[in-house]
Amino acid sequence: MGLSRPITIGRIDYANVWPIFHYAEDKLPQERFVVVKRVPSELNKAFREGKLDITSMSSFAYAQNADDYLLLPDLSVSAKGRVNSILLFTREPLERVLQGRIALTATSATSVNLLKIIMSLYYKANPSYITMEPTLDKMLEQADAALLIGDTAIKESWRSEGMTVIDLGELWKTWTGFGMTFALVAVRKETAAADPEAVAQVLRALTGSKRRSLSDLAPLMSKACEQLGGSLSYWNRYFHELHYDFGPSEQNGLALYFDYAKQLGLLDTTVRMQVVEDQTAMQVNE
Repeated sequence: MGLSRPITIGRIDYANVWPIFHYAEDKLPQERFVVVKRVPSELNKAFREGKLDITSMSSFAYAQNADDYLLLPDLSVSAKGRVNSILLFTREPLERVLQGRIALTATSATSVNLLKIIMSLYYKANPSYITMEPTLDKMLEQADAALLIGDTAIKESWRSEGMTVIDLGELWKTWTGFGMTFALVAVRKETAAADPEAVAQVLRALTGSKRRSLSDLAPLMSKACEQLGGSLSYWNRYFHELHYDFGPSEQNGLALYFDYAKQLGLLDTTVRMQVVEDQTAMQVNE
C-alpha cells in the first residue's frame, strides 16, 4: 500500500523554520521524498493546488482550507511575545500610519492578516493597503509604513536607525495575552489516507529535527551568521524566543486569531483544527 510516487514536502525558506527541518532531510530518502523550498505564499498556493503533499505553511492559509488538511501534531512556528521577524517599519508618526497607507509584503498570509486585525480591532484604525514585493525602501516610497517578514525583516531591522519598528508578535501578546502561531505543518487528507506510513516517517523526521536542534542551537546559530549575517548573540536570542510546539497554549492563541479574522470577514468560516494521530484525525478545539 501507499503512493507509488515520491512524497513532496514544502519547506518555508526562512530561518524561523530551520529547527524543524535542519536535520530532517537526512532522514528522508531522496528517492521517496522531495523537499521544495519556497516563501510561504508560494507554498500556500502549491499546497492548495495539490502540488505538495505535506508542507510548512502560513497559519492563515491553513485556515482558508482547513477541511482539506490535517495538522502534524506539536509542530509550529510560534512566539510567546517578540517574534523578531514579523515587523512593521515606518519613518512616520504612528498617527499618520493609522490614517495612511501601509505596504504589505507579497510573501505572507498570516502576518498580513494579523496586521489588519491589529489595525482594526486594537488601534480602531482603517488604513489603506498596497501589496508589494518585499523591498523596504521601495515600499516606503509608496506608503507610510511597510510590513516585512522572515529573513528580509531581520536584515532590515539591523539597519533600521531612524525608523520605528513594531514587532507584531510582541504587540499581539500585549493586546491579547496570548502568543501567536505564524506557521503550521499540514498534510493533505488524501495523502494521509493513501500513505499513512510515509506521513508518519515525515512526522518522525521533523519531530526529531526539532528536538535535536533545540537541544543544541550552536550549529543553527553558526549557519545563520554565515548565510544571513548578524552575531551569535542575536541568533541565540532569536531562536530562543521562537517556539516550535503546538500545545493548548498555542492552539488557544491561534483560535483567537481565527475568530478575529472571521469577525472581520477575512475568513469565511469557523476553523476546526484537525491533527494526525495514529493515522487518524483527532479534532482539537471543538
